[in-house]
Amino acid sequence: MKLPACRLADLPRGEAFRLDSDPAVAVFHTEDGELYAIDDTCTHQDASLADGWLEGCEVECPLHASKFDLRTGAVDAPPARLPVRTHRVLVEDGTIYVELSEAPPNLPPTCVAARLRGATPAGGAA
Repeated sequence: MKLPACRLADLPRGEAFRLDSDPAVAVFHTEDGELYAIDDTCTHQDASLADGWLEGCEVECPLHASKFDLRTGAVDAPPARLPVRTHRVLVEDGTIYVELSEAPPNLPPTCVAARLRGATPAGGAA
């Protein structure tokens, strides 16, 4: 599934955009001009990676400082242990699109429990 995220002109280098999908996706525009998309929720605890700190091709979770490689989704620093899903990014006619991965997401335990109850965890997207 291909979803429109935002206009490329509206996402400055060094910034992120949160796409309200299920689960949410974060689109990052690196200082080098590359575009990456990963699941927005840290796999350790319910925190938005779009609110994290972008450095090179890594994002640091704002909650407990886990780091994820935007290219692969791999965890580069604990406490997170599981990677985040990566998604394909396309730019067509000046608009950024995200082609969602078909792999299952690695959601943190708080999100999994909330999904099983049919609720949204406090402070985050389901």
